[in-house]
Amino acid sequence: MSARIIDGKAFAQGLRSRVAQGVADLKASHGVTPGLAVVLVGEDPASQVYVRSKERALVELGMASFDHHHPASMTEAELLTLIAALNADPTVHGILVQLPLPAHIDTQKVLGAIDPGKDADGFHVVNAGRLAAGLPGATVPCTPLGSLLLIRDVLGRDLKGQRALVVGRSNIVGKPMAHLLLAADCTVTIAHSRTRDLADECRRADILVAAVGRPEMIRGDWVKPGAVVIDVGINRVPATEPGKTKLVGDVAYDEAVTVAGAITPVPGGVGPMTIACLMLNTLTLACRAVGAPEPAEATA
Repeated sequence: MSARIIDGKAFAQGLRSRVAQGVADLKASHGVTPGLAVVLVGEDPASQVYVRSKERALVELGMASFDHHHPASMTEAELLTLIAALNADPTVHGILVQLPLPAHIDTQKVLGAIDPGKDADGFHVVNAGRLAAGLPGATVPCTPLGSLLLIRDVLGRDLKGQRALVVGRSNIVGKPMAHLLLAADCTVTIAHSRTRDLADECRRADILVAAVGRPEMIRGDWVKPGAVVIDVGINRVPATEPGKTKLVGDVAYDEAVTVAGAITPVPGGVGPMTIACLMLNTLTLACRAVGAPEPAEATA
């Protein structure tokens, strides 16, 4: 048996097309252009690449991109002043502060200063609380939202009774992923570094989401035959060619692909969905700001 390879790149492209249509519809019906402010502090090369790709996607989909790039010497007070100004700007519907921030800036203080109604990443404690409590109006973090959309593309919208395991308990992926699956009526377990017999937990899962940040930790014989495997991990490891590196996930792909029913590759699986869902969140926040109907995928 060979698993269905979940093409996250193709799904993300389709989602981006639907978001672009939603942007055009919002402009036509309300005269509003969704706008996202992207704040980058410092010169981290990976962050610069991520920010450029986000800003490019905004323009491609017809949104407004407000770019705020600042040196690492920017003070915490200066950053908080900028966020206050963005909170007050009616043309800015979403705010994203690229992480990590320089060490002298308190990340939690900065994220907490963002208006929850403009929190495009869904990291604010108010949005986390709404998601955990099952309340409407939560902005869902992009990677878990994208992962759920891929799961539903394989299994259908009704996930009732599926046994789901999330490996990893971060506030960015693991915990919100578990809350989304709970809201979809799955039976959910969260595993982590202190879990006893992780392999056995994995073997019981109909849906296995790996977000632990350890290269190929989950082996093929840990996967339940026919399970849907969503590999969120992006790990750079040495390649066979000296001096070269390659990207691998948290799942041993070559082993798992012969057991699973469906699996995301790395790269090309969850990764493309993250930026597509950021675009979706920005459109959703603009719709909420003017009282327009939200995109169907916004709440997954």
